[in-house]
Amino acid sequence: MKYMLLVCGDDTVDASGMAPVEPWVEEHGARSGVRLHGHRLRLPAEAVTVRVRDGEVLRTDGPFAETKEYVAGYDILDCDSLEEAVEVAAQHPVATIGAMEVRAFWDDEDAETEIRRLDAELTAAGRDRDFDRAMACYAPDVEVFHPVSGLEQSGVEALRKAEELWFSTLSGPVHREVSDFRVRVDESVAFSHALVRIRATLATGEPLDTTARVTTGYRAAGDRWQIVHQHTSIPFDTGVTEGLS
Repeated sequence: MKYMLLVCGDDTVDASGMAPVEPWVEEHGARSGVRLHGHRLRLPAEAVTVRVRDGEVLRTDGPFAETKEYVAGYDILDCDSLEEAVEVAAQHPVATIGAMEVRAFWDDEDAETEIRRLDAELTAAGRDRDFDRAMACYAPDVEVFHPVSGLEQSGVEALRKAEELWFSTLSGPVHREVSDFRVRVDESVAFSHALVRIRATLATGEPLDTTARVTTGYRAAGDRWQIVHQHTSIPFDTGVTEGLS
């Protein structure tokens, strides 16, 4: 479960003796993976508070509330329980001079499930040779390294043309089998790595059977995920290098 850790400072306390935060970030981020991400915030004096009353936008320079305590930063934690999140928060250096507010996120549909469903859409679209269905999985500004052209395709229209060109060399449906599918999800960004086996029949009548390593980047767009980056690595024919040596 994900938790928001609000790092609350106190401007009346001397922080010169506080331990550095970097070891805490290293321990719970890079090593244990509990800390997904976070960042410091500028001082409350640089904040802007916005209210709308009777359709009028009211802007006030400064924080929402005049108080000695303020939110100095935040961290997103992924813990098995509230008790674990509290334990991690207690190890934060700011906890020794300020306060750590731990709040759970509202439960939403599992993002990994959504991403796996998106990948299944690509499989179904290839089988049916449905370009509209396939392109709906991609963001308009997608960047794709396409294995057919060997070039980067920028934008969904360029990708569509590359896909149509590739499918013109094939006859019948394209069978796409995904294995070793691994997903890493953050709040609005995700990455997956997979082995993708493609089986089809070339227009010449010869069989095509190849496996590629596909790395895909996703971005949450409103209430759905879209592919924003995709890189496909195909097997390298060592016979080509042997012939050149």
